[in-house]
Amino acid sequence: MNVRPRSITIISWFLIITSALSVVTFAVVYNNPDVVKLMEMNAMRLWLQYTLNVVGVVVSLGCGVLMLKGKSLGRMVYVGWALVSMVVGLLTTPAKLTLVPGLVFLVVILFFLFRPKANEFFSQHQGGAVSGS
Repeated sequence: MNVRPRSITIISWFLIITSALSVVTFAVVYNNPDVVKLMEMNAMRLWLQYTLNVVGVVVSLGCGVLMLKGKSLGRMVYVGWALVSMVVGLLTTPAKLTLVPGLVFLVVILFFLFRPKANEFFSQHQGGAVSGS
């Protein structure tokens, strides 16, 4: 039996829960004039921001589920999406300093996703039962 590292369980559930919260938040603020005004300060068109938000929620949710199942694809897609998001943020966000906390958070997540125990978990998982710890 391949025991899932606790850090992978926490990260996976964090992604799943924050994805659900993002759906609720998106529904509440979708046409809020104050939020729209802030979003319009971004160099990216509003419709594209909304699209990327929805895609980001789907990607995060999928990555969380895949990582819970021991699929390395989940962490690789998460890393790719996070890097794309950071680059888009750097290119379009008027307040670059607001990206620093997200970057620090990403580095911490990457540390846990690629620790030796996590690497072993993802490399040994062959589709069998996975137990959480």
